[in-house]
Amino acid sequence: MSHKRIPKRKAAIAAGSVVALGAAAILLPNANASQDGSSDDAAAAPKTLKAGDASDLASQLSGLLGEAFGGSYYDGDSQQLVVNVVPGDNNNVIVQAKAAGAKVREVENSWSELQDGASTLKSEATIAGTSWSIDPRTNKLLVTADSTVTGAKWDRLESTVQELGSGMATIKKSSGTFKPFVSGGDAIFAGGSRCSLGFNVTAGDGSPAFLTAGHCTLGGNEWSDTQGGQPIATVDQSTFPGDGDFALVKYDDPATEAPSEVNTGDQTVPITEAAEATVGQEVFRMGSTTGLADGQVLGLDATVNYPEGTVTGLIQTNVCAEPGDSGGSLFTQDGLAIGLTSGGSGDCTVGGETFFQPVTTALEAVGATLGAGGAAGGGAGAGDEAGAGQEAGAGEEAGAGQEAGAGEEAGAGAGEEAGAGEEAGAGEEVGAGEQAGGDEAGAGAGAGQDAGQGVEDNSGLTESR
Repeated sequence: MSHKRIPKRKAAIAAGSVVALGAAAILLPNANASQDGSSDDAAAAPKTLKAGDASDLASQLSGLLGEAFGGSYYDGDSQQLVVNVVPGDNNNVIVQAKAAGAKVREVENSWSELQDGASTLKSEATIAGTSWSIDPRTNKLLVTADSTVTGAKWDRLESTVQELGSGMATIKKSSGTFKPFVSGGDAIFAGGSRCSLGFNVTAGDGSPAFLTAGHCTLGGNEWSDTQGGQPIATVDQSTFPGDGDFALVKYDDPATEAPSEVNTGDQTVPITEAAEATVGQEVFRMGSTTGLADGQVLGLDATVNYPEGTVTGLIQTNVCAEPGDSGGSLFTQDGLAIGLTSGGSGDCTVGGETFFQPVTTALEAVGATLGAGGAAGGGAGAGDEAGAGQEAGAGEEAGAGQEAGAGEEAGAGAGEEAGAGEEAGAGEEVGAGEQAGGDEAGAGAGAGQDAGQGVEDNSGLTESR
């Protein structure tokens, strides 16, 4: 196994970002308050909703409309849920959708038909370097092939898409390579591997735990919050590849505090509950390599054919990510936990496709809960005695510690030395991709200490690298 040294990345929060963030209110829970039509004439018009409420309505309409349901997406400009309906001979389904407050769009493909198309792709074109997801905005399957899909592989994929028909699927090429995001920044460590903490949760037996990417656990079962440090948590359950990319890791100390929050460095975002993703929804990703990044959900029920194997049931987004962001938190400005960073292609310079494990699916699979009493965390090693220094995870500095977030010692959830100490951005022996599930950085760690890339997002939070 070969290793390479990766330069340490530090978080740099630009002066005045606090003011800018406050003005934009980009992460405040009430930034997009729900509004209903104020006049009687508007009673039948589509309701204006915040994204979380739109997600709930979408779930209700999916069951209500049955086979007529063709998916839905969130229109951020109008703050409305658009629901696709295959009307057939029953106009009542359109009346029902409108009465529920959705904006109705008639389409050709039902959700079940799109899922059947995805099944055809799985049986005939499961090729490493490909992915597909359902895009309700086009009412089609979005099929993507990375740069490794050439020659006979490309011909096979293209032929399968053509068989489905132009009205069912589209295909495009990606310049990058699909892979789990490996190596990079500070966070949780197992042997020579590193990963990102996603959300703190409460396990089924009541013990404190956290969720991360399943491919991270290929690096080892015992995790520390400092490289070479004493283990603080042990893998309890893990899935990768297959029906997801998630793992439940239990803290060894049952007294560990696991705060329900994500520390973005400039503020702490309380996490209230897990929620389903909605296409068009604005989401934020926290990772210790690139810090805070935002974007939109592009597709649901995504299948990704990594070199290590096929993973199903993921969320596709345009939120940038880089090696070290795996396992990290995908959440909304009003405190909904949406996903765990899995992998993709590209970086935060050129962009690319990124895929996330839905938190709702992971919680159900491992029997854990998120919210009051033990939930999402911006800091690894949560709790004053979590083994990460005096301020670990949930201490007075809530995952920041004396240096966390921007200092030399920026750690994973943070005490004075939390995360990785002097070598925190990379470590001496960080694998360069051979640890396919392994060398990952802690998202939600500290304060985005290895943040960003010199790009200023809409929140006014400047990320630098």
